[in-house]
Amino acid sequence: MILIGLDLAWSSANPSAAVALAWDGRQARSFLWADRLFSNEEILGFIGKVAPTGPALLAVDAPLLVPNESGMRPCDRELSRFYRRAKAMAYPANRHRVTRGEELVSALARLGFSHHAEVEAQKPVRQVVEVFPHPAMVELFGLPEILQYKARPGRSREFRWQELSRYQDLLRSLEKAEPAMEAEEILSLQPQGLRGKGLKAREDLLDALFCAYIALHVWYWGPRGYRLFGDEKTGYILVPVRPS
Repeated sequence: MILIGLDLAWSSANPSAAVALAWDGRQARSFLWADRLFSNEEILGFIGKVAPTGPALLAVDAPLLVPNESGMRPCDRELSRFYRRAKAMAYPANRHRVTRGEELVSALARLGFSHHAEVEAQKPVRQVVEVFPHPAMVELFGLPEILQYKARPGRSREFRWQELSRYQDLLRSLEKAEPAMEAEEILSLQPQGLRGKGLKAREDLLDALFCAYIALHVWYWGPRGYRLFGDEKTGYILVPVRPS
């Protein structure tokens, strides 16, 4: 089973990042990644390389279904209310802002990927789903609020380096999780000293790695391991949770 995480930029003018994991029945290991994918063709080329055929689950951090012309999708509003205290609010998605995810889903269909909000436990699917790392880190790592590694006014590079190091440590802890993930080649890359586009590329790569783990988690556990906000008519987001 191949698990792929994609941190999709809302415009092809900005780079996207992707990470692929291979599940061997005991753990998933990273085997290919990229942090400078611009066009949909480059993204599809990466996916076609890591999963040309066979079972694969692709988890995308970007809106994949956006029927509303303006405002927010109901799932964005519901998720934002649920995770407001943890500062894991969704970005407003509408057809005036972003439809790239829908274009990608259509292209992925030509590679045999179906688009469904529900994921069955450990079935040999070839599927794409929408996810969001911020509430996922609150749930899977038990954090009171999200890590503050994104560029924002008042945040120094040194602070962002520190938060990215925390992010790496939390991702590394998934080596002992169920299901387990090993990605030391990515996690050994230190953020200290990075700035500008290099720093942004590193945070995108870590988000893509986490999306790949989210794909693994929801595939491994099925409905026990995620909370679904929204539906396939108005838009949705899958958030992984630790099964009871």
